[in-house]
Amino acid sequence: MVSFMNVFDLTRKLIDIESITPNEEAVGEFLFAYLSEIAARTNGLVERMDVEPHRFNVFAHWGDPTVTFSTHMDTVPPFFASRDDGEFIWGRGACDVKGIIASMIFAVEALLAEGVRGLGLLFVVGEERNSAGAFAAAKQPRGSRFLINGEPTENKLALGSKGALRYEITAHGRMAHSAYPHLGESAIEKLLDVLERVRRMPLGADPILGASTVNIGTIKGGRAPNVIPDFAQAEVFVRLIDHGEAARALMTEAAGDLAELKEVIWVPAVHMKKLDGFETCVVAYTTDIPAFEGAWGEPLLLGPGSINVAHTDEERILKHEIIDAIEIYKQLARKLLQT
Repeated sequence: MVSFMNVFDLTRKLIDIESITPNEEAVGEFLFAYLSEIAARTNGLVERMDVEPHRFNVFAHWGDPTVTFSTHMDTVPPFFASRDDGEFIWGRGACDVKGIIASMIFAVEALLAEGVRGLGLLFVVGEERNSAGAFAAAKQPRGSRFLINGEPTENKLALGSKGALRYEITAHGRMAHSAYPHLGESAIEKLLDVLERVRRMPLGADPILGASTVNIGTIKGGRAPNVIPDFAQAEVFVRLIDHGEAARALMTEAAGDLAELKEVIWVPAVHMKKLDGFETCVVAYTTDIPAFEGAWGEPLLLGPGSINVAHTDEERILKHEIIDAIEIYKQLARKLLQT
Protein backbone atom coordinates (compact mmCIF):
# COMPACT_ATOMS: atom_id res chain seq x y z
CA MET A 1 0.00 0.00 0.00
CA VAL A 2 1.45 3.37 -1.07
CA SER A 3 0.52 6.42 0.97
CA PHE A 4 -0.35 9.47 -1.09
CA MET A 5 1.36 12.80 -0.60
CA ASN A 6 1.51 16.31 -1.95
CA VAL A 7 3.63 17.10 -5.00
CA PHE A 8 6.61 18.30 -2.93
CA ASP A 9 6.57 15.20 -0.74
CA LEU A 10 6.36 13.02 -3.84
CA THR A 11 9.30 14.85 -5.40
CA ARG A 12 11.41 14.30 -2.28
CA LYS A 13 10.36 10.66 -2.01
CA LEU A 14 11.45 10.05 -5.60
CA ILE A 15 14.77 11.85 -5.06
CA ASP A 16 15.47 9.75 -1.98
CA ILE A 17 15.15 6.53 -4.00
CA GLU A 18 18.60 6.22 -5.55
CA SER A 19 18.23 5.45 -9.27
CA ILE A 20 21.64 6.02 -10.84
CA THR A 21 21.74 4.29 -14.24
CA PRO A 22 21.23 1.27 -14.43
CA ASN A 23 19.84 0.99 -10.89
CA GLU A 24 16.25 2.07 -11.63
CA GLU A 25 14.47 -1.00 -10.23
CA ALA A 26 13.54 0.46 -6.82
CA VAL A 27 12.12 3.71 -8.20
CA GLY A 28 10.33 1.72 -10.90
CA GLU A 29 8.68 -0.49 -8.27
CA PHE A 30 7.64 2.59 -6.29
CA LEU A 31 6.11 4.29 -9.33
CA PHE A 32 4.36 1.08 -10.40
CA ALA A 33 2.73 0.78 -6.96
CA TYR A 34 1.90 4.51 -6.74
CA LEU A 35 0.32 4.62 -10.20
CA SER A 36 -1.50 1.33 -9.62
CA GLU A 37 -3.38 2.88 -6.71
CA ILE A 38 -4.30 5.91 -8.82
CA ALA A 39 -5.41 3.59 -11.63
CA ALA A 40 -7.55 1.53 -9.25
CA ARG A 41 -9.50 4.67 -8.32
CA THR A 42 -9.78 6.02 -11.85
CA ASN A 43 -10.31 2.97 -14.06
CA GLY A 44 -6.80 2.99 -15.50
CA LEU A 45 -4.21 0.34 -16.27
CA VAL A 46 -0.54 0.13 -15.27
CA GLU A 47 2.09 -2.21 -16.65
CA ARG A 48 5.77 -2.96 -16.55
CA MET A 49 7.47 -2.92 -19.95
CA ASP A 50 10.57 -5.11 -19.65
CA VAL A 51 13.83 -3.68 -20.97
CA GLU A 52 16.37 -6.11 -19.50
CA PRO A 53 16.70 -8.06 -16.21
CA HIS A 54 15.80 -5.83 -13.23
CA ARG A 55 15.08 -2.89 -15.55
CA PHE A 56 11.64 -1.96 -16.85
CA ASN A 57 9.64 1.02 -18.02
CA VAL A 58 6.40 1.90 -16.24
CA PHE A 59 3.38 2.72 -18.41
CA ALA A 60 0.01 3.87 -17.05
CA HIS A 61 -2.91 4.82 -19.26
CA TRP A 62 -6.55 5.81 -19.10
CA GLY A 63 -8.25 4.69 -22.27
CA ASP A 64 -6.29 4.52 -25.51
CA PRO A 65 -3.66 7.22 -25.05
CA THR A 66 -3.77 10.22 -27.35
CA VAL A 67 -1.37 12.26 -25.22
CA THR A 68 1.44 10.51 -23.35
CA PHE A 69 3.57 12.27 -20.74
CA SER A 70 7.03 10.73 -20.56
CA THR A 71 10.36 11.20 -18.86
CA HIS A 72 13.14 9.03 -17.45
CA MET A 73 13.61 7.50 -14.02
CA ASP A 74 17.42 7.32 -13.94
CA THR A 75 19.88 9.91 -12.70
CA VAL A 76 23.60 10.59 -13.00
CA PRO A 77 25.99 9.92 -10.10
CA PRO A 78 26.69 10.70 -7.35
CA PHE A 79 23.54 10.22 -5.31
CA PHE A 80 22.68 12.71 -2.60
CA ALA A 81 19.43 12.83 -0.65
CA SER A 82 16.77 15.52 -0.74
CA ARG A 83 16.39 18.61 1.40
CA ASP A 84 13.93 21.49 1.40
CA ASP A 85 14.76 25.12 2.15
CA GLY A 86 11.29 26.54 1.54
CA GLU A 87 12.03 27.90 -1.94
CA PHE A 88 13.85 24.95 -3.50
CA ILE A 89 13.88 21.17 -3.26
CA TRP A 90 17.47 19.94 -3.49
CA GLY A 91 18.93 16.53 -4.28
CA ARG A 92 20.11 14.31 -7.10
CA GLY A 93 17.38 14.24 -9.70
CA ALA A 94 15.51 17.24 -8.27
CA CYS A 95 15.24 18.88 -11.68
CA ASP A 96 16.52 15.99 -13.80
CA VAL A 97 13.88 14.63 -13.46
CA LYS A 98 12.15 13.63 -10.21
CA GLY A 99 10.29 16.96 -9.88
CA ILE A 100 9.10 16.53 -13.46
CA ILE A 101 7.77 13.03 -12.72
CA ALA A 102 5.80 14.39 -9.76
CA SER A 103 4.32 17.30 -11.73
CA MET A 104 3.32 14.99 -14.59
CA ILE A 105 1.54 12.61 -12.20
CA PHE A 106 -0.32 15.45 -10.50
CA ALA A 107 -1.30 16.98 -13.85
CA VAL A 108 -2.75 13.68 -15.04
CA GLU A 109 -4.60 13.18 -11.75
CA ALA A 110 -6.14 16.64 -12.07
CA LEU A 111 -7.21 15.99 -15.66
CA LEU A 112 -8.74 12.66 -14.69
CA ALA A 113 -10.73 14.41 -11.96
CA GLU A 114 -12.14 16.65 -14.70
CA GLY A 115 -13.24 13.59 -16.68
CA VAL A 116 -10.46 13.76 -19.28
CA ARG A 117 -9.39 10.44 -20.79
CA GLY A 118 -6.95 9.40 -23.50
CA LEU A 119 -3.94 10.05 -21.28
CA GLY A 120 -0.76 8.09 -20.63
CA LEU A 121 2.25 8.27 -18.32
CA LEU A 122 5.42 6.55 -19.52
CA PHE A 123 8.51 6.52 -17.30
CA VAL A 124 11.59 4.95 -18.87
CA VAL A 125 15.03 3.72 -17.85
CA GLY A 126 18.45 4.59 -19.17
CA GLU A 127 18.15 8.09 -20.65
CA GLU A 128 21.32 9.30 -18.96
CA ARG A 129 23.43 6.65 -20.67
CA ASN A 130 22.00 5.17 -23.87
CA SER A 131 18.19 5.66 -23.93
CA ALA A 132 17.65 1.91 -23.48
CA GLY A 133 14.14 2.41 -22.14
CA ALA A 134 13.05 4.72 -24.94
CA PHE A 135 14.43 2.39 -27.60
CA ALA A 136 12.52 -0.48 -25.98
CA ALA A 137 9.32 1.57 -25.81
CA ALA A 138 9.67 2.48 -29.48
CA LYS A 139 9.16 -1.22 -30.25
CA GLN A 140 5.91 -1.27 -28.25
CA PRO A 141 3.79 1.68 -29.49
CA ARG A 142 0.31 2.13 -28.07
CA GLY A 143 -1.23 4.50 -30.59
CA SER A 144 -0.38 7.75 -28.82
CA ARG A 145 -0.51 10.78 -31.14
CA PHE A 146 1.55 13.15 -28.96
CA LEU A 147 4.51 12.57 -26.64
CA ILE A 148 5.18 15.28 -24.05
CA ASN A 149 8.75 14.60 -23.00
CA GLY A 150 9.93 16.05 -19.70
CA GLU A 151 13.34 17.62 -19.26
CA PRO A 152 14.28 20.85 -17.44
CA THR A 153 13.30 23.73 -19.76
CA GLU A 154 12.15 26.20 -17.05
CA ASN A 155 8.58 25.40 -18.14
CA LYS A 156 9.16 26.67 -21.66
CA LEU A 157 8.15 24.71 -24.74
CA ALA A 158 11.34 23.77 -26.56
CA LEU A 159 11.38 24.44 -30.30
CA GLY A 160 14.34 22.16 -30.77
CA SER A 161 17.10 20.18 -29.11
CA LYS A 162 20.58 19.49 -30.35
CA GLY A 163 21.71 16.02 -31.25
CA ALA A 164 24.75 14.10 -30.07
CA LEU A 165 27.70 12.50 -31.80
CA ARG A 166 30.32 10.85 -29.59
CA TYR A 167 33.53 9.14 -30.64
CA GLU A 168 36.45 7.31 -29.14
CA ILE A 169 39.59 8.23 -31.09
CA THR A 170 42.48 5.80 -30.70
CA ALA A 171 46.02 6.23 -32.00
CA HIS A 172 48.72 3.55 -31.99
CA GLY A 173 52.49 3.93 -32.14
CA ARG A 174 55.70 2.12 -31.25
CA MET A 175 57.51 2.30 -27.92
CA ALA A 176 61.12 3.39 -27.72
CA HIS A 177 63.52 5.04 -25.30
CA SER A 178 62.78 8.78 -25.27
CA ALA A 179 66.49 9.50 -25.81
CA TYR A 180 66.17 7.85 -29.23
CA PRO A 181 62.75 9.04 -30.49
CA HIS A 182 63.61 8.09 -34.09
CA LEU A 183 63.35 4.44 -33.05
CA GLY A 184 59.74 4.84 -31.96
CA GLU A 185 56.47 6.30 -33.16
CA SER A 186 54.47 8.55 -30.83
CA ALA A 187 50.79 7.71 -30.54
CA ILE A 188 50.22 10.88 -28.51
CA GLU A 189 51.62 13.10 -31.26
CA LYS A 190 49.34 11.39 -33.77
CA LEU A 191 46.35 11.94 -31.49
CA LEU A 192 47.25 15.59 -30.93
CA ASP A 193 47.39 16.15 -34.69
CA VAL A 194 43.92 14.59 -35.06
CA LEU A 195 42.50 16.65 -32.20
CA GLU A 196 43.85 19.85 -33.71
CA ARG A 197 41.94 19.00 -36.89
CA VAL A 198 38.84 18.25 -34.81
CA ARG A 199 39.05 21.67 -33.15
CA ARG A 200 39.12 23.34 -36.57
CA MET A 201 36.19 21.44 -38.11
CA PRO A 202 33.64 23.80 -39.75
CA LEU A 203 30.56 22.41 -37.99
CA GLY A 204 28.10 25.13 -39.00
CA ALA A 205 25.04 26.58 -37.32
CA ASP A 206 21.25 26.44 -37.46
CA PRO A 207 18.99 29.52 -37.26
CA ILE A 208 17.01 27.96 -34.40
CA LEU A 209 19.47 25.65 -32.64
CA GLY A 210 22.51 27.88 -32.96
CA ALA A 211 26.08 26.69 -33.48
CA SER A 212 27.21 23.09 -33.44
CA THR A 213 29.95 22.62 -30.85
CA VAL A 214 32.64 20.06 -30.11
CA ASN A 215 34.13 19.07 -26.77
CA ILE A 216 37.30 17.04 -26.27
CA GLY A 217 36.21 15.41 -23.04
CA THR A 218 38.97 12.97 -22.09
CA ILE A 219 42.52 12.18 -23.12
CA LYS A 220 44.68 9.29 -21.95
CA GLY A 221 47.79 7.49 -23.11
CA GLY A 222 51.47 6.89 -22.71
CA ARG A 223 53.55 4.75 -20.37
CA ALA A 224 56.06 7.08 -18.72
CA PRO A 225 57.74 10.43 -19.41
CA ASN A 226 60.82 8.69 -20.77
CA VAL A 227 58.99 6.25 -23.05
CA ILE A 228 57.75 7.06 -26.57
CA PRO A 229 54.01 6.29 -26.23
CA ASP A 230 52.51 3.40 -28.18
CA PHE A 231 48.87 4.19 -27.28
CA ALA A 232 46.69 7.28 -26.87
CA GLN A 233 42.95 7.79 -26.79
CA ALA A 234 40.49 10.68 -26.57
CA GLU A 235 36.72 10.97 -26.26
CA VAL A 236 35.04 13.67 -28.33
CA PHE A 237 31.44 14.90 -28.15
CA VAL A 238 29.80 16.92 -30.94
CA ARG A 239 26.48 18.71 -30.29
CA LEU A 240 24.66 18.36 -33.60
CA ILE A 241 22.36 20.91 -35.21
CA ASP A 242 21.25 18.56 -37.99
CA HIS A 243 21.15 14.89 -38.85
CA GLY A 244 24.90 14.60 -38.40
CA GLU A 245 26.12 13.24 -41.73
CA ALA A 246 28.38 16.24 -42.38
CA ALA A 247 29.93 16.04 -38.90
CA ARG A 248 30.55 12.33 -39.30
CA ALA A 249 32.33 12.94 -42.58
CA LEU A 250 34.45 15.67 -41.00
CA MET A 251 35.43 13.38 -38.12
CA THR A 252 36.47 10.65 -40.56
CA GLU A 253 38.54 13.19 -42.47
CA ALA A 254 40.17 14.48 -39.26
CA ALA A 255 41.21 10.99 -38.19
CA GLY A 256 42.62 10.16 -41.61
CA ASP A 257 45.24 7.44 -41.37
CA LEU A 258 46.52 8.69 -37.99
CA ALA A 259 43.86 7.19 -35.71
CA GLU A 260 40.90 4.84 -35.47
CA LEU A 261 37.37 6.15 -34.88
CA LYS A 262 34.74 4.32 -32.87
CA GLU A 263 31.28 5.89 -33.01
CA VAL A 264 29.66 5.51 -29.57
CA ILE A 265 26.51 7.62 -29.88
CA TRP A 266 24.74 9.19 -32.83
CA VAL A 267 21.51 11.05 -32.12
CA PRO A 268 20.21 13.58 -34.67
CA ALA A 269 18.97 17.04 -33.71
CA VAL A 270 15.22 17.51 -33.33
CA HIS A 271 12.97 20.39 -34.36
CA MET A 272 9.59 20.63 -32.63
CA LYS A 273 6.36 22.52 -33.15
CA LYS A 274 5.39 25.86 -31.69
CA LEU A 275 2.01 26.20 -29.97
CA ASP A 276 0.28 29.49 -29.32
CA GLY A 277 0.11 30.49 -25.68
CA PHE A 278 3.31 28.80 -24.53
CA GLU A 279 6.64 30.51 -23.89
CA THR A 280 9.40 28.90 -25.97
CA CYS A 281 13.11 28.12 -25.80
CA VAL A 282 15.81 26.06 -27.50
CA VAL A 283 17.93 23.52 -25.61
CA ALA A 284 21.47 22.39 -26.36
CA TYR A 285 21.20 18.98 -24.72
CA THR A 286 19.98 15.66 -26.13
CA THR A 287 16.86 13.83 -24.96
CA ASP A 288 15.09 10.49 -25.37
CA ILE A 289 12.92 11.93 -28.16
CA PRO A 290 14.98 10.64 -31.13
CA ALA A 291 15.10 7.16 -29.56
CA PHE A 292 11.29 7.00 -29.57
CA GLU A 293 11.49 7.33 -33.37
CA GLY A 294 8.01 8.86 -33.50
CA ALA A 295 6.43 5.60 -32.28
CA TRP A 296 4.66 7.40 -29.42
CA GLY A 297 3.52 10.38 -31.44
CA GLU A 298 4.65 13.87 -32.34
CA PRO A 299 7.13 15.03 -29.68
CA LEU A 300 7.00 18.10 -27.49
CA LEU A 301 9.56 18.98 -24.81
CA LEU A 302 8.79 20.86 -21.58
CA GLY A 303 9.52 20.61 -17.88
CA PRO A 304 10.21 22.57 -14.70
CA GLY A 305 13.76 23.20 -13.52
CA SER A 306 16.97 24.58 -14.99
CA ILE A 307 19.44 22.45 -16.93
CA ASN A 308 22.20 24.72 -15.55
CA VAL A 309 22.08 22.95 -12.17
CA ALA A 310 21.35 19.44 -13.46
CA HIS A 311 24.26 16.98 -13.09
CA THR A 312 25.87 19.22 -10.44
CA ASP A 313 26.24 19.08 -6.66
CA GLU A 314 23.92 22.12 -6.57
CA GLU A 315 21.00 20.34 -8.25
CA ARG A 316 17.69 21.81 -7.14
CA ILE A 317 14.26 22.84 -8.42
CA LEU A 318 12.06 25.80 -7.57
CA LYS A 319 8.89 24.72 -5.82
CA HIS A 320 6.78 27.24 -7.71
CA GLU A 321 8.03 25.79 -11.02
CA ILE A 322 6.75 22.35 -10.00
CA ILE A 323 3.34 23.86 -9.23
CA ASP A 324 3.37 25.92 -12.44
CA ALA A 325 4.28 22.83 -14.44
CA ILE A 326 1.15 21.02 -13.29
CA GLU A 327 -1.05 23.73 -14.81
CA ILE A 328 1.08 24.04 -17.95
CA TYR A 329 0.96 20.28 -18.54
CA LYS A 330 -2.82 20.37 -18.12
CA GLN A 331 -3.15 23.22 -20.63
CA LEU A 332 -0.84 21.46 -23.08
CA ALA A 333 -2.76 18.17 -22.85
CA ARG A 334 -6.13 19.88 -23.34
CA LYS A 335 -4.84 21.71 -26.41
CA LEU A 336 -3.39 18.55 -27.94
CA LEU A 337 -6.53 16.51 -27.22
CA GLN A 338 -8.50 19.05 -29.23
CA THR A 339 -6.11 18.81 -32.19
